[in-house]
Amino acid sequence: MPNIIEITDLLDPALDPYARLTENQLRSRRSPDKGIFIAESQTVVTLALNAGYTPVSFLIEHSQLYGQAADLADRTDDTPIYTADGSLLEKLTGFSLSRGVLAVLRRPALPSVETVCAGAKHIAVLENIMDAANVGAIFRSAAALGIDAVLVTPQCSDPLLRRAARVSMGTVFQIPWTYIGSRTEDWPETGMEQLRSLGFQTASMALCHDTVSISDPRLKEAARLAILLGTEGTGLTETTIRLSDYTVKIPMFHGVDSLNVAAASAVAFWEICQNH
Repeated sequence: MPNIIEITDLLDPALDPYARLTENQLRSRRSPDKGIFIAESQTVVTLALNAGYTPVSFLIEHSQLYGQAADLADRTDDTPIYTADGSLLEKLTGFSLSRGVLAVLRRPALPSVETVCAGAKHIAVLENIMDAANVGAIFRSAAALGIDAVLVTPQCSDPLLRRAARVSMGTVFQIPWTYIGSRTEDWPETGMEQLRSLGFQTASMALCHDTVSISDPRLKEAARLAILLGTEGTGLTETTIRLSDYTVKIPMFHGVDSLNVAAASAVAFWEICQNH
């Protein structure tokens, strides 16, 4: 039977993750084994559960609890399900719930780079991308367009942030990923060497004069290829570009010089991964 708890006290400490803790506090960098995160929307929460993530609690709007989220409630066993009407939940969280569902989930231990890349032909590396929505959109494109795994640098926005996971439509729980390095200084030199040791050629998506086209056949013919995507505005670091096997540019028209990193990723993934 679902463990349904009607919210009567907005100051209940059990509701702190939804209302009073920042995402950095949820992440609990000092105690990774105690880290948690919030997933938003029935689709995203369902995919997280399907992937084996362990729930701590749920926050479900009345109208959804006995409606579209009924199946979700039925699979929660004894995990607390806090519920109230939409206006009260918005007062609690400070925002309107997407599809009326939130969940607090435990952070898993992330696999090694070697484990994530085992058997992968095409991977994406996200260098210092700070916008959570862009990270989520890249994950969605990666999952949809044939990327086998994603690596994120230590300074990159956390893929398990609520907004990133929501924009990804839960694909962050479906495609293998991990951090490449744990310290800022682990990237790019050490990380690039690690990719090379695993047999990957590297392709930096960058606006440089000395580039190859995204349609260059060598990119498709590479036995293993890592597609490197840089932060908003400044793009990839000069060191990353210098250490790459290829610098790749997407041809543009009408004087447009670049695409948003999420849009550029979708173009690159489709062109390089199709028929692989």
